[in-house]
Amino acid sequence: MAADSKREEFRKYLEKAGVLDTLTKVLVVLYEEPEKPNNALDFLKQHLNVTGPEAADVEALKLEVTELRQKCEQLQEENNELKSKIQQLEPPAEPEVPES
Repeated sequence: MAADSKREEFRKYLEKAGVLDTLTKVLVVLYEEPEKPNNALDFLKQHLNVTGPEAADVEALKLEVTELRQKCEQLQEENNELKSKIQQLEPPAEPEVPES
């Protein structure tokens, strides 16, 4: 009884994570392949790795890149301003006079 419960829990986990759907889709692609590959396992591995990042993840990353670029520009401007202030506060360097 406990094994059936664990099995059902695991099946629900796989279904919720989208694993069952993804595996089913890849197996359907293999089934519909007119010329079956010599190595079905390699075919499955190749097709499982085809999926890229989720569109929402890509959009979030693009937004983060934009924000970080703006922050970088602000920091560069601030850095330049601070360098300018330091130069104004430092006494001018006296030219070295060679000893005779």
